[in-house]
Amino acid sequence: MRRKLFGVILAVCIGWFQAEALTAGFIKSPLSQMKLIEDSAELDCEVIGNPIPEVQWWFIEGEEPIETVTQLFDGAKEDRVRINATYINHATSTLILTNLTLNDTGVYECRASNDPDRNDLRTPPKVKWIRSQANVIVFEHPVITTKPEVVSDQNQTSATLSCNLTNTTFLVKGNYWTHNGKTIEKSESTPGKYFIEHIIKKIDYHSAGIYACFFQTEPEVNATIEVKVPPYVGAYKHSENANENDKAVLTCVSHGYPLPTDWSWYKLGENEDEKVPIVNGTVDKYEIKSTPNKTMLYVKDLDINADMGMYQCQGTNEMGSASDQIQLRVRSQLAALWPFLGIVAEVIILITIIFIYEKRRKPDEISDDDDSGSAPLKSNAATNHKDKNVRQRNSN
Repeated sequence: MRRKLFGVILAVCIGWFQAEALTAGFIKSPLSQMKLIEDSAELDCEVIGNPIPEVQWWFIEGEEPIETVTQLFDGAKEDRVRINATYINHATSTLILTNLTLNDTGVYECRASNDPDRNDLRTPPKVKWIRSQANVIVFEHPVITTKPEVVSDQNQTSATLSCNLTNTTFLVKGNYWTHNGKTIEKSESTPGKYFIEHIIKKIDYHSAGIYACFFQTEPEVNATIEVKVPPYVGAYKHSENANENDKAVLTCVSHGYPLPTDWSWYKLGENEDEKVPIVNGTVDKYEIKSTPNKTMLYVKDLDINADMGMYQCQGTNEMGSASDQIQLRVRSQLAALWPFLGIVAEVIILITIIFIYEKRRKPDEISDDDDSGSAPLKSNAATNHKDKNVRQRNSN
């Protein structure tokens, strides 16, 4: 009897554990956010369960008892809502709100359920939808006054930029400046400052660009100041070499702000005042490819007489124009043979010198050999003559 009772209790416990294991549960809930008008907000939600739960998003506006609840779909709120969901191993869903307005302020709720009857209105679900909420609060942009709004005086060599946050209801935790999206070193300031400044010691194409002052509030706010100068234009290489009938590529780049909106190329005559505009696609001879910060001139089927010379690239923006020059040298098709012919000539000269030297050296060596060979013969004859005299004396 006790064994049967123990078996029943064990089966109930196992069934209860399995039921709990299959129930949907959050592993990531959306987080509340504070945003400015026209910003974007992104809410993430991840749920586990078996089977994989379905995830829905709902928008709760107002407060009880007059709150309104609306289910959100992809493309809702005048196509400003995007929902990205995946159901692999577990459910993940991301709600993206773009171009926020004050009416988007409210509670956003992530609901999940894996009950088979979760969407059946006639049968109450056995397991209720689980829910996780996040608040999205949208603020109007605070007023930040900037001085000056734009720096564009070409005679100005330095400038002091300033920003003033007029809405003092925001708690400022700190400030900093950026230049073209990069934080300026040592530009951070202490908390509680609603007025900040940045000094540009020298205005040139290096310091030109978009400056932004940031107030570390919740949410973070900023304002921008433009510093504009005429463009800087420079040749990538001031001298280009190419072979006849080949193609040459001349390149110029630009720096500064704003970048050129128009690029032009010219062929210069012997007098620099004489310049002929080069039109893109002229008789399939020239091709020009340009971006705001770079331009390239392609000169095809090079002619040593017509194409060699000086070329000028010119970039223009709203502040003015700048230019640079490139010298194009065209080599003859036979130019590559000259080094080879020079090597061949050196080899021939070297062989000739060796031949002449050997020719002059051989007779001297032969005469020397003859002299050295006859000397021993004379020595032997003298020796024989002495021996003969000695024998004659003995006989006497």
